[in-house]
Amino acid sequence: MKRLLMVSTLIFSCSTYQCAAQETQDAPFAATAPLAQGNDEEDVYRAALRALADGRVEEAAALLQRVVVAEPRHAGAWLDLAITQCELGHSAEAERLFSSLQQRFALPDGIIETIARYRATGCGKKVVRKGGAWLMAATRGRDDNVNQGASDPRFTLGSGGFLTEYELDPTFLPKGDNFSQLAVSNVRPLGSTGVSAIFQAYSRWHDTISSQDTASALAAVERTWKPGAWQLRGTAAVGYVTLDRTLYQRQQQLQLRASPPWTMPKNTDFAFSGNLSRVEYPTRPAYDGTMAELGGIFGYRGKRSLTQVTLTRLHDDSTDSRPGGDRNGWFGGVQWYGEATSQVALEGGLNWQNWRSQTLYSPGLIETRRRQNTATLRTAASWRFRPHYSVVMEWRATFNRENISLFQYNSHALQLSLRWDNF
Repeated sequence: MKRLLMVSTLIFSCSTYQCAAQETQDAPFAATAPLAQGNDEEDVYRAALRALADGRVEEAAALLQRVVVAEPRHAGAWLDLAITQCELGHSAEAERLFSSLQQRFALPDGIIETIARYRATGCGKKVVRKGGAWLMAATRGRDDNVNQGASDPRFTLGSGGFLTEYELDPTFLPKGDNFSQLAVSNVRPLGSTGVSAIFQAYSRWHDTISSQDTASALAAVERTWKPGAWQLRGTAAVGYVTLDRTLYQRQQQLQLRASPPWTMPKNTDFAFSGNLSRVEYPTRPAYDGTMAELGGIFGYRGKRSLTQVTLTRLHDDSTDSRPGGDRNGWFGGVQWYGEATSQVALEGGLNWQNWRSQTLYSPGLIETRRRQNTATLRTAASWRFRPHYSVVMEWRATFNRENISLFQYNSHALQLSLRWDNF
């Protein structure tokens, strides 16, 4: 549903553009119930944007109709409603709304280009309602450390006055390689109950180092609902990962995202997030663990951008035989998405993760508690050269800093993808 998120960002920006309203006639939705006395149409508009972000397109359309009835000069709601009707495959209704929007408002060039782009698609997304929203991507890239080889070839083992320095075998040092990757995902609504099925899969293989080839598959069920004034989204997922064509990891996961009914500053939103996951390693059962996460997500929408800040507390409950025992930590992230033009989008992000083990890593050999700090930088640019087709260039760098030199590593990857979405 990434495209819907981008759409809501664009749409939200129209109201902040302060599109100059011309003289308007009566709203065309006379049969739609108006807002209750005392309700704020901006609250309903924000609820519609959240519904779009969650993939509840038909619910968003109903909310947007209420907004344009209550406030016919709300340019953002008009544009959002027109695009939503286009996304639903209602081409005649979408065209009527696009035409009315252009007659009623003096639109910026960027919005005019957006309308032209949606008209060019023919609003043929009725298929999505039957088969869900699909995304496929084919990628070619290079990583200078595909095996997460140690940055320092020397390491020390022992305790007290009996310390011995060793040098790593070249096998455990960084190795670069080119790679190819295929990915596919599908989000499919299950009726009109707010429940969706999600499927994701990818496969990545390398030109030379086949021992690092990976593949994964994930299946999930997601539901959104509104107890009282809260907005909740729950997800249950199961996933599998292979390494060198051998099952490497099994994962079960429960997630909950809760948006409280708080009055937030304009263009901002906040949600609590919780996650409980069980990870099992069939070939390395000592590393099995159950991880709990609790945190929050803050978002800000600009004219053509979206910024999200995440902070999460982590706890990893391990088996008795895992080196270092249980772990506690933090995760923080800043993500930014913006549109340079109607066809070019930019992204940037910084993630940081910290872990602290509760016991010595390996008494007698590595007598220290493991402390891990990992930072990941990411930038990307995408060019939508045709409806549903994009080229994406992405650069990623990972810096893993630890107090045990065996596990320290750096990696840099550059990749180019051809993406086909919402078909």
